[in-house]
Amino acid sequence: MAANDSSVYKINEKVILVQVVVALFLCINIVLITTFFRKDFFYTTMRYILFAVTLMSDCLFLLVTDIVLILSYFRFTIQIWLCLFIYVVLSVYTFVTPVALTAMVLERYVAICMPLRHGELCSTRSARHCILIIHSISSLPCIAVLSMFFASATYSFYPQGRVCSVEIFVFHAWQGHLRSAINQLFFLMMCITIVFSYVKIMKVAKAASGQDRKSTGRGLRTVALHAFQLLLCCIQLWCPFIENALLRINFKLYVEIRFFDYIMFYLAPRCLSPLIYGLRDDMFFLALKSSALCGLYKKR
Repeated sequence: MAANDSSVYKINEKVILVQVVVALFLCINIVLITTFFRKDFFYTTMRYILFAVTLMSDCLFLLVTDIVLILSYFRFTIQIWLCLFIYVVLSVYTFVTPVALTAMVLERYVAICMPLRHGELCSTRSARHCILIIHSISSLPCIAVLSMFFASATYSFYPQGRVCSVEIFVFHAWQGHLRSAINQLFFLMMCITIVFSYVKIMKVAKAASGQDRKSTGRGLRTVALHAFQLLLCCIQLWCPFIENALLRINFKLYVEIRFFDYIMFYLAPRCLSPLIYGLRDDMFFLALKSSALCGLYKKR
């Protein structure tokens, strides 16, 4: 009995740690979003608009995943229709951040490799259209999974109370395989886009000189960071397969790995956006510093 109590205590510590991490990055993201809306230049520039989209997407994702984590940990049951709503939000915003990251990489590609067309292709109007496209693309996997679910579920299934998880929407093994195939196809296309952009920017960087080389080098590093961020998001899709296999072997190891996966592949990619743009971008960093000091900071 003492061993069981100790195990529960350790899990409690982990849940508290997740609450602290989520609260910390929600506060950071809210400060960044507030900074974004304080200057006209930011919400009229495409790369900053896309940056704000990732921040708001990450805030919603962190908040909802944390709620699901707490519900699952304490084994709270909710009706299927409410879990369905939670799943739609999570499914869409699981993809919004990586798709937006891909759009940001393409914006850097246009800025560096096609500078004369950057103003035309990356205008404020184009940014609005891009946001609609990002959300439309991000909705496709969710639509596919829900179509399979509605075709298989009976009316008596919806009022039932269950612990909310994505597994309750998968009735047959082929549905899980198809969902995985769709996810992998999406991320493969994103990876190809990022590799293509990186190679093209690298060619421009080698041919550039002086200030152009410095600017292109910064763009190259930004694309590399986005690629690393996207890689973490890709690995996230493999986590359920590994966790389900471990669940059949060792429950204690399953709990440990699931906690590690949540921190490393769910929270960490969402926490990199503030570092990539919020701190590395000189203009945004100055505005952030001013916001953090309540306007007392003045650039000399």
